[in-house]
Amino acid sequence: MATIGYAQLPVPAGGDSPTVPAHLAHLADALDPHLVQHVQNLADRTARLANAPLQTLAIAADGTTWIKTSADTDTWITLYEPLETWRTLTLAAGHESASPTPQIRREGRQVHLRGRVQRTDGGLIGTTNSAVLANVPSDCIPKQLAAFAGGSSITGDPMTGVCRVEITSPSQAVGAGLVQMYSQDGSQGGGTIGTQWVDISGSYWLD
Repeated sequence: MATIGYAQLPVPAGGDSPTVPAHLAHLADALDPHLVQHVQNLADRTARLANAPLQTLAIAADGTTWIKTSADTDTWITLYEPLETWRTLTLAAGHESASPTPQIRREGRQVHLRGRVQRTDGGLIGTTNSAVLANVPSDCIPKQLAAFAGGSSITGDPMTGVCRVEITSPSQAVGAGLVQMYSQDGSQGGGTIGTQWVDISGSYWLD
């Protein structure tokens, strides 16, 4: 039986003896790994294609596109994934939105935060130790401690307007998924340490 094309598809020759249905079945088996597999979502892909051949291409109903990178395990990489909508962040007790609303969005293996947090009682957010501002969803918890530079109110003297925002991982004793703020800003009005609000806008990697 001859083969043609880059995929080396089997084409029966005149001397081949199998019946036409057998020829068609053989051709279908050869074609299948080269077709785009259509699935509804990740769960559907896992249920139907976990044992698919290496380099199988699958597209979900929302356009998410994966390619299989293992011949033995259900391992894929994401070629395209539509952006999810922003989710409102769960703030720690005693805190509220300071506008814009604190939100979170996951994009592949990266997470983006935006918005400001303030205390509900109008007091200052303490900066001498870590201040827990919020909790991220379970699918946004990093494997190791993540951090980036945040902003803070520059009201008072002296205030640098810069702080450190950390998102805790499962290895931290305080628990995983906490959004914490650290700062070395000085005193405000009579020696009180703290800032009126914290801007948590930034991003971090999950892995």
